[in-house]
Amino acid sequence: MVSAVCVYDAHGRLLTVRKRGTDKFMHPGGKPEAGESAAQAAARELAEEVGIVLPPEALQPLGRWLADAANEFATRIDATVFTAPGIWTAAPSAEIAEIRWLDLAGELPGDLAPLLTDHVLPLLAAARDAGA
Repeated sequence: MVSAVCVYDAHGRLLTVRKRGTDKFMHPGGKPEAGESAAQAAARELAEEVGIVLPPEALQPLGRWLADAANEFATRIDATVFTAPGIWTAAPSAEIAEIRWLDLAGELPGDLAPLLTDHVLPLLAAARDAGA
């Protein structure tokens, strides 16, 4: 079980993070602690990893998917993904080695987590195309 958050900057780019010792970029987020809801875990991880503080109830549900884990061989994740409303800036902290803002209209890099490439990005592209 993991929680993840879609965060956007003033240019409409999606925040991705790379954790230390890994090579895949993914959403900020992580595993819930005992007794935490998916939204509580997402809000806590967002604050710990990139310094964005907002209450769990401010997060907007985007979806829930099963996906291959990005950095753990032969492991599947059950991911609940939220969107953080607003425009944000971020800085790496905790286990985050690097952040990268992803231009959703541009060419996608090959080092993205399966949750992003297989589920979230296609949903965001379909929503963008429907609004065009």
